[in-house]
Amino acid sequence: MKIATKAVLALATFGTLMACQPKLEEPAVSESPQKKSKIITVDYPITAKGDAVDTYFGEQVADPYRWLEDDRSAETEAWVETQNKTTQAYLENIPYRKEIAKVVRDLLDYERVSAPFTEGEYTYFYKNDGLQNQSLVYRSKTGGESTVFIDPNKFSDDGTVSLAGLSFSTDGSMAAYQTSTGGSDWRQVYVMNTETKALLSDTLINVKFSGLSWYKNEGIYYSSYDKPEGSELSQKTDQHKLYYHKIGNNQADDLKIYGHNDAEKHRYIGAQVSEDDRFLVVSAANSTSGNRAFLKDLSNPNSGWQAITETIDSDVSMLTNKGDNLYLVTNHNAPNSKIVVVDAKSPSVENWKDLIPQTENVLSPSTAGGYIFAEYMVDAISKVYQYNLEGKQLRTIEMPGIGSAGFGGDKLDVTTSYYTFSNYITPPSIYSLDIATGESTLLNKPASTFDGSTFVSKQVFYKSKDGTEVPMIITHRKDTELNGKNPTMLYGYGGFNISLTPSFSSTVAAWLELGGVYAVPNIRGGGEYGKAWHKAGTQMQKQNVFDDFIAAAEYLIENNYTSSNYLALRGGSNGGLLVGAVMTQRPELAKVALPAVGVLDMLRYHTFTAGAGWAYDYGTSEQSEEMYKYIKAYSPVHNVKSSVEYPATMITTADHDDRVVPAHSFKFAAVLQEFQDGYNPVLIRIETDAGHGAGTPISKTIEQYADIYGFVLYNMGIEKLTLR
Repeated sequence: MKIATKAVLALATFGTLMACQPKLEEPAVSESPQKKSKIITVDYPITAKGDAVDTYFGEQVADPYRWLEDDRSAETEAWVETQNKTTQAYLENIPYRKEIAKVVRDLLDYERVSAPFTEGEYTYFYKNDGLQNQSLVYRSKTGGESTVFIDPNKFSDDGTVSLAGLSFSTDGSMAAYQTSTGGSDWRQVYVMNTETKALLSDTLINVKFSGLSWYKNEGIYYSSYDKPEGSELSQKTDQHKLYYHKIGNNQADDLKIYGHNDAEKHRYIGAQVSEDDRFLVVSAANSTSGNRAFLKDLSNPNSGWQAITETIDSDVSMLTNKGDNLYLVTNHNAPNSKIVVVDAKSPSVENWKDLIPQTENVLSPSTAGGYIFAEYMVDAISKVYQYNLEGKQLRTIEMPGIGSAGFGGDKLDVTTSYYTFSNYITPPSIYSLDIATGESTLLNKPASTFDGSTFVSKQVFYKSKDGTEVPMIITHRKDTELNGKNPTMLYGYGGFNISLTPSFSSTVAAWLELGGVYAVPNIRGGGEYGKAWHKAGTQMQKQNVFDDFIAAAEYLIENNYTSSNYLALRGGSNGGLLVGAVMTQRPELAKVALPAVGVLDMLRYHTFTAGAGWAYDYGTSEQSEEMYKYIKAYSPVHNVKSSVEYPATMITTADHDDRVVPAHSFKFAAVLQEFQDGYNPVLIRIETDAGHGAGTPISKTIEQYADIYGFVLYNMGIEKLTLR
């Protein structure tokens, strides 16, 4: 953990700030006669300025829109309402929004099912008939008819309460499921009898960033933070705690397991019980990378805790066990990850033995039927091999094509497992895998109206600013003419060791059907090439991420896929930061910018909710003077300049986003509207009763993408859609 130097903050008082808050008027929208095509000009509502000033290492930094951080104030609520009216007034002038909504709706309207999994006497799977706001959980007995087990659409009338997790007891007789209201990360947990589907009295509240790990049929391990004083959607939460809930007890009596020592804080604590209910492994982390791990033998009531790792220099997790043998996945001395085996009686690092050593490709393993399925990313494409528990490679699992395989893992006693396969032009199909032979059989092919055979998805490599080769997958119609005039969406992320592998999305398919090009570079900061690739895009190397994205745009332009007038930049969360940084560094690069739920105020991100846990990737403004200056130099909120024409920008966020609080987006919108030069609009679209993205109802998704794609195409000068 890196210790931050506390900055001196000079905050404006709430009363002073509100005294300068003007009345928010209805926005006015007019058309400019200065160009042949219609350009909608926007009269932005005035956003009041406060006098908040922070001092970092002797330098004063004004924060005039600090008041927008108060998500509970009437003034912020009024600002949100007025900005949404401004945005909707603009969007209503786009003539083909309804046509786009129909394209998105039609492409979403097909039956989607998940890979099945077995719990007790039942086989379960998720299914959505097409336009249901939330997917349902179904189940069946062998040879029996499938029936609905849980219907999340009945949680609320508008679909804004979603199913956010489901876990079964050892014998499958009980299930615990989490719900999220309005997309918030704060969850409620309900326990039910799976045979009768009757709810038990064991409702858990205020659960956050938690799995649910059962011990036999007796209880559940779960994690949460103390509910903060003030706003639960924005206040800092940095002391995660692990509890054990015994079925039938009150939550107030739950056993405290780990994380209750104020002298040693951990922001993320998780628990995993081995499939045989023998071992409990607890993971404790301060950031999104690196964790300590501890082991307890649950078969011995008098056993103490044993350290697997005592430092946070690397990641480690339990894959499975066989008797006393623990199988661990780790990047300790293995940046691309490996599997080690160790005796549970002496599980510390010095006793580990490599079972499947690291290779030049990144490993993501799972288990089923007592075997290990080692999935490797080879230039972001899945390759899968089957091993036994002695570490012998048995066979290659042949994939149906070039794309991404989804192996979710399965129980030790199964003989058949299941996986999904998809890419940018292939909706996810379900395959059954005969574990004894390694043969795959197509189980379910979705009946999407999208015809992938008329599109091409290819991988290219380009050089970034420092000469680093970066892969990118470009998808478009086969008959697309490379004339520099194709509407192109460049999507990126570049952080937190997250890999962007080829996968199907109906909303991306809609962009392709509209004649667009879709390009996804695997830029540094991600995990496509292991820990080294991740670290090359963190802290004082974060600029590499932006340079990689800029170079991807330049490749698309140089090779005539598009030009700056037909290029849109898109990314969400850390990808929202990516778009914000690139559009402020290179405002002429693209015509449209779409930062979604972005981390945009880099000087203060760590003061909200669990944001301090992102310091491994970002560093903090309080860490050192050098880090402060580096972060400030790219922080989007702090790098908007006057008399500059920035791309047409539509910022998207949600009022219940307690992962990346909407204040980031509010501030960025305010400063862009203040300084924007020229006719390119700056709008913010604030979804209500929604969060960081997970659990968003289908109805809201259709509306969102009609607005986003309409905004993009209209600002590229597309006056009429040509649909095939």
